[in-house]
Amino acid sequence: MSTGAVTPPPLAGARRVPRGLGFLHRRLAASPMKDESMISTDGGNEETDTDSLNVARGLSHPGLSSSLSNKASVVPTPLLPSGPSDLRFNRLRPSIVESDCKYKRLFGCYVAREAVIDEEYWIAAWFRAEDHYENESGNRYVESFKRKFASKEFHALKKRCSKQHGEKYICFVAVKNDDLRRTVLNSVVGTLDVCVRHPLHGEKFPEEPGKSSLHCRIYQPDQPKFGYVTNVCVAKYARRQGIASNMLLLAIDAARLNGAENIYIHVRKDNLPAWRLYDQIGFKMVDQDGSRHSSDLCLLSFSS
Repeated sequence: MSTGAVTPPPLAGARRVPRGLGFLHRRLAASPMKDESMISTDGGNEETDTDSLNVARGLSHPGLSSSLSNKASVVPTPLLPSGPSDLRFNRLRPSIVESDCKYKRLFGCYVAREAVIDEEYWIAAWFRAEDHYENESGNRYVESFKRKFASKEFHALKKRCSKQHGEKYICFVAVKNDDLRRTVLNSVVGTLDVCVRHPLHGEKFPEEPGKSSLHCRIYQPDQPKFGYVTNVCVAKYARRQGIASNMLLLAIDAARLNGAENIYIHVRKDNLPAWRLYDQIGFKMVDQDGSRHSSDLCLLSFSS
């Protein structure tokens, strides 16, 4: 009669592993597959796998659910390949010299600049998807919704930034600025867009680009240009470090250099942190009724 602990019966539907195969299974599990990426442990400045750290901070990786974010072999890509792209998420972050941007602002351990590669556009699109579905974390399909939203925004954003006539559209990103060799995926911490253009015929105040359905798509070149800032997003773990304010100041400078007299931005009435930020920079409310699309929005203006 055995005196040891009683071994519980196997769960229903579970298969027994034949004796002698357990060691082989452990060897296979410990060995990387042919196409699986490996993490460097040489102790240098090579970036280590920080996916689990970002998940703990509440920030999932672009295109990945939180449950998959610690798997280095999973590469998130847009679901809708409607345009050419060269997305490689193991690509290293370009240096300040390599990026060679016209608009740039250094602050603390970050730099705000134009997005220059596809991966930065995709991460900017993903931040917007996370912001859009921020209050739907309990939805079982939310990760799929975010992927679809980000894919559409990625291609639309690249198209807007490539326009040569009628308006100037720039996507700015805030990137970590240090001596570590980081991937693009682990470098971008914030984003916003600025559009500089003449008002449309019949347009009194700017509306979000692509939503001016009530106005004729003909610009008034005799009217002064204005700038419109939208899609201000900062990663949760990187907030309260001056990232949003420095991106806004860079966007204002870029809008001025492109001929804008006033810079506009919409803000929700109940977004008190955003109100405090815009007030500190110098934005003033000009349209209390907000946008035609939502009575929850107010329009603010910064005069140069």
